[in-house]
Amino acid sequence: MDKRGDCVTLPTEPAVFDGHNDVLLKLFRAGGPVAADRFLTDHEGHLDLPKARAGGFAGGFFAIFVPSDDIDLDDKTGQMSQASYSLPLPSPIEWEDALPVALTQAATLFRLEELGALKVCRTAADIRACMAEGRLAAILHMEGAEAIDPEFHVLDVLYKAGLRSLGPVWSRPTIYGEGVPFRYPSDADIGGGLSEDGIDLVKRCNDLGILIDLSHLNMAGFWDVAKHSAAPLVATHSNAHAITPQARNLTDAQLDAIAASDGMVGLNFAVAFLRPDGRMVDTGLDDMLRHLDHLLHRLGETRVGLGSDFDGALIPFGIGTAAGLPALRQAMADHGYGAELIERLCHGNWLRVLEKTWGQ
Repeated sequence: MDKRGDCVTLPTEPAVFDGHNDVLLKLFRAGGPVAADRFLTDHEGHLDLPKARAGGFAGGFFAIFVPSDDIDLDDKTGQMSQASYSLPLPSPIEWEDALPVALTQAATLFRLEELGALKVCRTAADIRACMAEGRLAAILHMEGAEAIDPEFHVLDVLYKAGLRSLGPVWSRPTIYGEGVPFRYPSDADIGGGLSEDGIDLVKRCNDLGILIDLSHLNMAGFWDVAKHSAAPLVATHSNAHAITPQARNLTDAQLDAIAASDGMVGLNFAVAFLRPDGRMVDTGLDDMLRHLDHLLHRLGETRVGLGSDFDGALIPFGIGTAAGLPALRQAMADHGYGAELIERLCHGNWLRVLEKTWGQ
């Protein structure tokens, strides 16, 4: 309703292709592949097939993520609701423990494909075809490379299966590099850079055409990827440190390096990375627009997209779920973004950088 009580239809176009979701983790916790059919119905969570259709969500990066047993989510939320916080890094996870979890989540995505819920896409042309057909398009992504052995046998197998995007770390160390803790106020200048194995991983991903995700790397690791990677620099779900000085967010120097590589950044919807005070409490869409304005200023109109973190974060109540994406489109239009820019933000820029990264 508008202020006069009249019904208002919010826009479900242009379609959104999104930089990050944690649906596979949610389904893993519900039982893995045997629970995949839950995605077909409207159930608790940010993203499922009915919500995707209602909100004009066309697909995105579906993350394999191995959870840490030593994280108390209620305690984490409570700490991050304070004026300042510094959560310790979770403990590393051994390869032997990570691999079964990663394979189960990959199997869950392929079960969703068998059920007709989506298609696992290996090329930008696949994504375009899905969008034309109205079929959900999924990129198999890995957030944290604990399940990848240093000989890269698992990487090669997963690539053959469909893996096309990988973040070397989450917010805990791996044999490849170091992540950043949930810390405010702070920047990501915490810890060392990539290991020799990490540099080799970057080069192997370049050879295969696997996108390297920078969203959780610390600053030294970011600059090591910038030095050793021949591909565009991409952060699938990150925001502007100049607006919210949280360790997860990117400084202007990092944004400038991404722009110079013709890469891109997907706006993270997590409230703690949006609010200027860094607190994990609800915020308005105006904070999202503030970050978008800054990202567009530093990166240009062809290098910014969306990276929601659906099912992995507390997002603004004004959006709520994937079904609420029309509210964001309307907010962008009301803010003065033109139709061409909104289309680029919703999906055009992701397709551009994927074509460039995957060599198509």
